[in-house]
Amino acid sequence: MKDYDLLIRASRVCCPASDHDGPGSVGIKEDRIVAFGSEVSGSARRVLEISEGVVLPGLVDFHAHPAHGDSKYGIDPDDYLLSRGVTTAMSQGDAGAANIKDYIDKTIHGSDTRVVLAINLSKSGESMAGGCFSDPADLDIAGCIGAIRDHPDEIWGISVNTSTIACGDTDPDTVLAAGLEVAEKTDLPILFGSRRHPDRTLASQLSKLRPGDAMTYCYHNMPQAIVKEGEVVDEVWGARERGVLFDLGHGIASFSFETARVAVEQGFFPDTISSDQYVRHVGLEPPHGLARSMSKLVALGIPESRAFELVTAAPARHLRLNKEVGALRPGLYADLAVLSWNPSSAPLSDAQGVEHPGGCWEPAITIKSGQIVSQGDF
Repeated sequence: MKDYDLLIRASRVCCPASDHDGPGSVGIKEDRIVAFGSEVSGSARRVLEISEGVVLPGLVDFHAHPAHGDSKYGIDPDDYLLSRGVTTAMSQGDAGAANIKDYIDKTIHGSDTRVVLAINLSKSGESMAGGCFSDPADLDIAGCIGAIRDHPDEIWGISVNTSTIACGDTDPDTVLAAGLEVAEKTDLPILFGSRRHPDRTLASQLSKLRPGDAMTYCYHNMPQAIVKEGEVVDEVWGARERGVLFDLGHGIASFSFETARVAVEQGFFPDTISSDQYVRHVGLEPPHGLARSMSKLVALGIPESRAFELVTAAPARHLRLNKEVGALRPGLYADLAVLSWNPSSAPLSDAQGVEHPGGCWEPAITIKSGQIVSQGDF
Protein backbone atom coordinates (compact mmCIF):
# COMPACT_ATOMS: atom_id res chain seq x y z
CA MET A 1 0.00 0.00 0.00
CA LYS A 2 1.29 3.46 -0.90
CA ASP A 3 2.01 5.90 1.92
CA TYR A 4 0.20 8.71 0.12
CA ASP A 5 -2.39 9.16 -2.57
CA LEU A 6 -0.61 12.35 -3.65
CA LEU A 7 2.85 13.63 -2.78
CA ILE A 8 3.76 17.19 -3.72
CA ARG A 9 7.42 18.18 -3.81
CA ALA A 10 8.19 21.84 -4.42
CA SER A 11 11.14 24.18 -4.53
CA ARG A 12 9.04 26.64 -2.53
CA VAL A 13 6.24 25.90 -0.08
CA CYS A 14 4.89 28.75 2.04
CA CYS A 15 2.69 28.03 5.05
CA PRO A 16 2.44 31.21 7.14
CA ALA A 17 0.65 29.37 9.94
CA SER A 18 3.67 27.08 10.32
CA ASP A 19 6.27 29.78 9.66
CA HIS A 20 7.62 27.70 6.76
CA ASP A 21 8.83 29.29 3.54
CA GLY A 22 11.24 27.21 1.49
CA PRO A 23 11.62 23.82 -0.16
CA GLY A 24 9.11 21.31 1.12
CA SER A 25 6.76 18.45 0.53
CA VAL A 26 3.13 17.70 1.35
CA GLY A 27 1.79 14.16 1.68
CA ILE A 28 -1.94 13.66 1.12
CA LYS A 29 -4.11 10.64 1.94
CA GLU A 30 -7.73 10.75 0.80
CA ASP A 31 -8.98 14.27 1.69
CA ARG A 32 -6.43 15.12 4.40
CA ILE A 33 -2.87 16.30 4.76
CA VAL A 34 -0.93 13.58 6.57
CA ALA A 35 2.66 14.85 6.23
CA PHE A 36 4.33 18.21 5.74
CA GLY A 37 7.90 19.42 6.04
CA SER A 38 11.22 20.12 4.41
CA GLU A 39 11.66 16.42 3.75
CA VAL A 40 8.83 13.92 3.53
CA SER A 41 9.67 10.33 2.74
CA GLY A 42 7.44 7.56 1.48
CA SER A 43 5.82 6.30 -1.69
CA ALA A 44 2.79 7.76 -3.44
CA ARG A 45 0.35 6.81 -6.14
CA ARG A 46 1.04 10.17 -7.76
CA VAL A 47 3.90 12.60 -7.32
CA LEU A 48 3.63 16.24 -8.34
CA GLU A 49 6.93 18.09 -8.79
CA ILE A 50 6.68 21.88 -8.60
CA SER A 51 9.94 23.52 -9.63
CA GLU A 52 8.58 27.05 -10.13
CA GLY A 53 5.99 29.12 -8.32
CA VAL A 54 4.85 28.64 -4.74
CA VAL A 55 2.69 26.04 -3.00
CA LEU A 56 0.29 27.57 -0.46
CA PRO A 57 -2.64 26.38 1.60
CA GLY A 58 -5.82 26.77 -0.45
CA LEU A 59 -6.71 30.45 -0.67
CA VAL A 60 -9.49 31.73 1.57
CA ASP A 61 -11.58 34.61 0.17
CA PHE A 62 -13.15 36.46 3.09
CA HIS A 63 -15.62 38.38 0.90
CA ALA A 64 -16.98 37.19 -2.45
CA HIS A 65 -20.33 36.29 -4.01
CA PRO A 66 -20.53 32.54 -4.55
CA ALA A 67 -24.10 31.68 -5.51
CA HIS A 68 -25.98 29.36 -7.84
CA GLY A 69 -28.90 31.51 -8.91
CA ASP A 70 -31.17 33.78 -6.84
CA SER A 71 -28.53 36.47 -6.31
CA LYS A 72 -27.97 39.35 -8.67
CA TYR A 73 -24.30 39.34 -7.73
CA GLY A 74 -23.74 35.59 -7.65
CA ILE A 75 -21.06 33.67 -9.56
CA ASP A 76 -20.53 29.93 -9.84
CA PRO A 77 -17.90 29.35 -7.14
CA ASP A 78 -16.36 26.33 -8.85
CA ASP A 79 -15.96 28.12 -12.18
CA TYR A 80 -14.71 31.47 -10.92
CA LEU A 81 -13.22 30.91 -7.44
CA LEU A 82 -12.02 27.33 -7.15
CA SER A 83 -10.39 27.44 -10.58
CA ARG A 84 -8.39 30.47 -9.37
CA GLY A 85 -6.91 28.91 -6.26
CA VAL A 86 -9.73 29.77 -3.82
CA THR A 87 -10.87 26.66 -1.97
CA THR A 88 -12.90 28.48 0.71
CA ALA A 89 -15.03 31.60 0.27
CA MET A 90 -17.51 33.58 2.28
CA SER A 91 -20.63 35.03 0.68
CA GLN A 92 -21.40 38.64 1.51
CA GLY A 93 -25.15 38.49 1.97
CA ASP A 94 -26.23 36.59 -1.12
CA ALA A 95 -29.03 34.93 0.85
CA GLY A 96 -31.33 35.91 3.70
CA ALA A 97 -33.77 34.13 5.99
CA ALA A 98 -36.38 33.58 3.27
CA ASN A 99 -34.07 31.82 0.82
CA ILE A 100 -31.28 30.41 2.98
CA LYS A 101 -32.43 26.81 2.65
CA ASP A 102 -32.25 27.06 -1.12
CA TYR A 103 -28.82 28.70 -0.87
CA ILE A 104 -27.53 25.93 1.38
CA ASP A 105 -28.84 23.22 -0.95
CA LYS A 106 -27.69 24.76 -4.24
CA THR A 107 -24.52 26.61 -3.29
CA ILE A 108 -23.07 25.37 0.00
CA HIS A 109 -23.91 21.70 -0.56
CA GLY A 110 -23.90 21.94 -4.35
CA SER A 111 -20.35 23.26 -4.81
CA ASP A 112 -16.91 21.74 -4.55
CA THR A 113 -15.76 25.09 -3.17
CA ARG A 114 -16.18 25.36 0.59
CA VAL A 115 -18.71 28.15 1.11
CA VAL A 116 -19.83 29.89 4.28
CA LEU A 117 -22.39 32.67 4.53
CA ALA A 118 -22.59 36.09 6.09
CA ILE A 119 -26.38 36.04 6.07
CA ASN A 120 -28.12 39.12 4.76
CA LEU A 121 -30.25 41.05 7.21
CA SER A 122 -32.66 41.46 4.30
CA LYS A 123 -34.94 38.44 4.22
CA SER A 124 -34.45 37.87 0.47
CA GLY A 125 -30.71 38.46 0.38
CA GLU A 126 -29.64 39.91 -2.96
CA SER A 127 -32.41 38.34 -5.03
CA MET A 128 -34.28 41.58 -5.74
CA ALA A 129 -33.40 44.00 -8.54
CA GLY A 130 -32.93 47.02 -6.27
CA GLY A 131 -31.07 47.55 -3.03
CA CYS A 132 -31.50 44.81 -0.47
CA PHE A 133 -32.75 47.33 2.14
CA SER A 134 -34.62 49.69 -0.20
CA ASP A 135 -37.86 48.37 1.27
CA PRO A 136 -37.63 48.62 5.09
CA ALA A 137 -40.12 45.76 5.32
CA ASP A 138 -37.37 43.42 4.11
CA LEU A 139 -35.43 43.97 7.34
CA ASP A 140 -36.20 40.76 9.19
CA ILE A 141 -34.59 40.63 12.62
CA ALA A 142 -36.59 37.68 13.93
CA GLY A 143 -36.22 35.70 10.72
CA CYS A 144 -32.47 36.32 10.60
CA ILE A 145 -32.04 35.18 14.21
CA GLY A 146 -34.10 32.06 13.51
CA ALA A 147 -32.08 31.19 10.41
CA ILE A 148 -28.82 31.55 12.32
CA ARG A 149 -30.06 29.25 15.07
CA ASP A 150 -31.30 26.71 12.52
CA HIS A 151 -28.08 26.73 10.46
CA PRO A 152 -25.14 27.42 12.79
CA ASP A 153 -22.63 25.43 10.73
CA GLU A 154 -23.25 27.37 7.52
CA ILE A 155 -23.48 30.93 8.86
CA TRP A 156 -20.43 32.92 9.99
CA GLY A 157 -22.18 36.17 10.81
CA ILE A 158 -24.45 38.90 9.51
CA SER A 159 -23.95 40.99 6.37
CA VAL A 160 -24.85 44.63 7.02
CA ASN A 161 -24.34 46.96 4.05
CA THR A 162 -25.32 50.59 4.67
CA SER A 163 -24.24 51.96 1.28
CA THR A 164 -26.58 54.17 -0.72
CA ILE A 165 -26.95 51.35 -3.26
CA ALA A 166 -28.05 48.85 -0.61
CA CYS A 167 -30.26 51.19 1.42
CA GLY A 168 -31.86 53.51 -1.10
CA ASP A 169 -34.07 55.85 0.95
CA THR A 170 -33.98 53.60 4.04
CA ASP A 171 -32.23 55.08 7.06
CA PRO A 172 -28.76 53.43 7.24
CA ASP A 173 -28.66 53.89 11.04
CA THR A 174 -31.77 51.72 11.29
CA VAL A 175 -30.09 49.03 9.19
CA LEU A 176 -26.91 49.04 11.28
CA ALA A 177 -28.87 49.02 14.55
CA ALA A 178 -30.88 46.01 13.35
CA GLY A 179 -27.72 44.19 12.33
CA LEU A 180 -26.10 44.82 15.69
CA GLU A 181 -29.24 43.59 17.46
CA VAL A 182 -29.08 40.30 15.56
CA ALA A 183 -25.35 40.05 16.22
CA GLU A 184 -25.77 40.60 19.95
CA LYS A 185 -28.59 38.08 20.25
CA THR A 186 -26.70 35.39 18.31
CA ASP A 187 -23.17 36.21 19.54
CA LEU A 188 -21.91 36.50 15.96
CA PRO A 189 -19.89 39.21 14.15
CA ILE A 190 -21.05 41.41 11.32
CA LEU A 191 -19.46 41.97 7.92
CA PHE A 192 -19.98 45.69 7.56
CA GLY A 193 -20.19 47.66 4.33
CA SER A 194 -19.82 51.26 5.48
CA ARG A 195 -21.74 54.34 4.39
CA ARG A 196 -19.47 55.96 1.82
CA HIS A 197 -21.39 59.23 1.76
CA PRO A 198 -21.06 62.63 3.46
CA ASP A 199 -24.30 62.08 5.38
CA ARG A 200 -22.58 59.76 7.90
CA THR A 201 -19.08 60.13 9.32
CA LEU A 202 -16.70 57.20 9.42
CA ALA A 203 -16.10 57.88 13.11
CA SER A 204 -19.80 57.53 13.94
CA GLN A 205 -19.97 54.22 12.11
CA LEU A 206 -16.80 52.69 13.51
CA SER A 207 -17.79 53.65 17.05
CA LYS A 208 -20.68 51.20 16.84
CA LEU A 209 -18.62 48.21 15.70
CA ARG A 210 -17.43 45.63 18.19
CA PRO A 211 -14.32 43.46 18.48
CA GLY A 212 -14.51 40.78 15.78
CA ASP A 213 -16.75 42.80 13.48
CA ALA A 214 -15.16 43.34 10.06
CA MET A 215 -15.38 46.47 7.94
CA THR A 216 -14.93 45.61 4.28
CA TYR A 217 -14.00 47.93 1.34
CA CYS A 218 -11.27 49.36 3.57
CA TYR A 219 -9.13 50.91 0.78
CA HIS A 220 -11.78 52.84 -1.17
CA ASN A 221 -11.33 56.54 -1.98
CA MET A 222 -14.94 57.66 -1.74
CA PRO A 223 -16.31 59.90 1.02
CA GLN A 224 -15.51 58.63 4.53
CA ALA A 225 -12.35 56.80 3.45
CA ILE A 226 -9.84 55.62 6.05
CA VAL A 227 -7.29 58.14 4.69
CA LYS A 228 -7.68 61.91 4.95
CA GLU A 229 -5.08 64.51 4.01
CA GLY A 230 -2.41 61.89 3.61
CA GLU A 231 -2.97 60.19 6.96
CA VAL A 232 -4.86 57.14 8.20
CA VAL A 233 -7.45 58.80 10.44
CA ASP A 234 -7.37 58.38 14.21
CA GLU A 235 -10.75 56.66 14.42
CA VAL A 236 -9.47 53.85 12.21
CA TRP A 237 -6.43 53.23 14.41
CA GLY A 238 -8.72 53.36 17.42
CA ALA A 239 -11.13 50.82 15.94
CA ARG A 240 -8.25 48.45 15.20
CA GLU A 241 -7.05 48.77 18.79
CA ARG A 242 -10.56 47.77 19.92
CA GLY A 243 -10.43 44.63 17.78
CA VAL A 244 -12.41 45.72 14.71
CA LEU A 245 -11.14 43.96 11.58
CA PHE A 246 -10.51 45.61 8.22
CA ASP A 247 -11.04 43.66 5.00
CA LEU A 248 -9.94 44.68 1.51
CA GLY A 249 -13.13 43.84 -0.45
CA HIS A 250 -11.62 44.87 -3.81
CA GLY A 251 -14.74 44.62 -5.98
CA ILE A 252 -15.44 46.85 -8.99
CA ALA A 253 -15.37 50.25 -7.24
CA SER A 254 -13.81 49.76 -3.82
CA PHE A 255 -10.04 49.69 -4.27
CA SER A 256 -7.84 52.76 -4.69
CA PHE A 257 -4.08 52.53 -5.13
CA GLU A 258 -3.69 55.95 -3.53
CA THR A 259 -5.64 55.05 -0.39
CA ALA A 260 -3.85 51.72 -0.18
CA ARG A 261 -0.44 53.33 -0.73
CA VAL A 262 -0.87 55.74 2.16
CA ALA A 263 -2.21 53.01 4.43
CA VAL A 264 0.57 50.56 3.58
CA GLU A 265 3.28 53.19 4.01
CA GLN A 266 1.90 53.95 7.47
CA GLY A 267 1.75 50.28 8.40
CA PHE A 268 -2.03 49.94 8.21
CA PHE A 269 -2.39 46.59 6.43
CA PRO A 270 -5.77 44.90 6.04
CA ASP A 271 -6.56 41.99 8.36
CA THR A 272 -7.76 40.02 5.34
CA ILE A 273 -7.41 40.43 1.58
CA SER A 274 -10.58 39.60 -0.32
CA SER A 275 -11.67 39.90 -3.93
CA ASP A 276 -15.37 40.81 -3.63
CA GLN A 277 -15.58 38.90 -6.91
CA TYR A 278 -19.06 38.95 -8.43
CA VAL A 279 -20.99 38.79 -11.68
CA ARG A 280 -19.65 42.05 -13.14
CA HIS A 281 -16.16 40.55 -13.12
CA VAL A 282 -17.16 37.69 -15.41
CA GLY A 283 -15.38 38.00 -18.75
CA LEU A 284 -12.99 40.74 -17.69
CA GLU A 285 -9.40 40.59 -18.91
CA PRO A 286 -7.19 40.07 -17.09
CA PRO A 287 -9.40 37.85 -14.91
CA HIS A 288 -10.17 39.32 -11.51
CA GLY A 289 -9.53 37.15 -8.49
CA LEU A 290 -7.98 36.85 -5.06
CA ALA A 291 -4.42 36.25 -6.31
CA ARG A 292 -4.50 39.40 -8.44
CA SER A 293 -6.02 41.44 -5.60
CA MET A 294 -3.24 40.24 -3.32
CA SER A 295 -0.57 41.05 -5.91
CA LYS A 296 -1.61 44.72 -5.89
CA LEU A 297 -0.78 44.99 -2.22
CA VAL A 298 2.54 43.20 -2.73
CA ALA A 299 3.32 45.77 -5.45
CA LEU A 300 2.65 48.53 -2.90
CA GLY A 301 5.10 47.07 -0.41
CA ILE A 302 3.27 44.61 1.82
CA PRO A 303 5.82 41.82 2.41
CA GLU A 304 5.01 38.81 0.30
CA SER A 305 4.95 36.45 3.28
CA ARG A 306 2.44 38.72 5.03
CA ALA A 307 0.27 38.91 1.92
CA PHE A 308 0.24 35.12 1.72
CA GLU A 309 -0.90 35.02 5.34
CA LEU A 310 -3.75 37.44 4.60
CA VAL A 311 -5.23 35.07 1.99
CA THR A 312 -4.70 31.82 3.94
CA ALA A 313 -4.18 31.60 7.70
CA ALA A 314 -5.68 34.97 8.68
CA PRO A 315 -9.07 34.64 6.97
CA ALA A 316 -9.31 30.99 8.03
CA ARG A 317 -8.81 32.09 11.63
CA HIS A 318 -11.33 34.92 11.42
CA LEU A 319 -13.86 32.58 9.79
CA ARG A 320 -13.33 30.12 12.68
CA LEU A 321 -12.17 27.50 10.17
CA ASN A 322 -8.50 27.30 11.15
CA LYS A 323 -8.89 23.76 12.50
CA GLU A 324 -9.95 22.70 9.01
CA VAL A 325 -8.20 24.91 6.44
CA GLY A 326 -5.69 27.73 6.03
CA ALA A 327 -2.54 25.77 6.83
CA LEU A 328 -0.62 22.68 5.71
CA ARG A 329 -0.71 20.92 9.08
CA PRO A 330 -1.39 17.16 9.17
CA GLY A 331 -5.03 16.52 9.94
CA LEU A 332 -6.36 19.53 8.04
CA TYR A 333 -8.18 19.25 4.74
CA ALA A 334 -5.87 18.80 1.77
CA ASP A 335 -6.69 22.16 0.18
CA LEU A 336 -3.73 23.70 -1.66
CA ALA A 337 -3.06 26.34 -4.27
CA VAL A 338 -0.05 26.65 -6.54
CA LEU A 339 0.60 30.19 -7.74
CA SER A 340 2.94 31.11 -10.58
CA TRP A 341 4.75 34.45 -10.72
CA ASN A 342 4.20 36.31 -13.98
CA PRO A 343 6.59 39.30 -14.17
CA SER A 344 5.05 40.50 -17.44
CA SER A 345 1.38 40.16 -16.54
CA ALA A 346 -1.27 42.63 -17.62
CA PRO A 347 -0.93 45.91 -15.69
CA LEU A 348 -2.25 46.04 -12.16
CA SER A 349 -5.02 48.62 -11.94
CA ASP A 350 -7.43 49.95 -9.34
CA ALA A 351 -11.13 50.76 -9.58
CA GLN A 352 -10.41 54.13 -11.19
CA GLY A 353 -8.13 52.65 -13.84
CA VAL A 354 -4.93 53.88 -12.17
CA GLU A 355 -2.12 51.48 -12.99
CA HIS A 356 0.80 50.41 -10.83
CA PRO A 357 3.91 48.58 -12.01
CA GLY A 358 4.57 45.07 -10.83
CA GLY A 359 4.11 41.47 -11.84
CA CYS A 360 1.31 39.25 -10.62
CA TRP A 361 0.82 35.97 -8.82
CA GLU A 362 -1.49 33.87 -10.98
CA PRO A 363 -3.29 30.60 -10.19
CA ALA A 364 -1.72 27.49 -11.68
CA ILE A 365 -3.03 24.46 -9.75
CA THR A 366 -5.87 24.03 -7.27
CA ILE A 367 -6.20 20.99 -5.02
CA LYS A 368 -9.42 20.63 -3.03
CA SER A 369 -9.83 17.85 -0.44
CA GLY A 370 -6.94 15.95 -2.00
CA GLN A 371 -8.17 16.15 -5.58
CA ILE A 372 -6.56 18.19 -8.35
CA VAL A 373 -9.48 20.23 -9.63
CA SER A 374 -7.62 22.74 -11.80
CA GLN A 375 -4.20 22.44 -13.38
CA GLY A 376 -2.16 24.49 -15.82
CA ASP A 377 1.10 23.57 -17.52
CA PHE A 378 2.81 21.88 -14.59
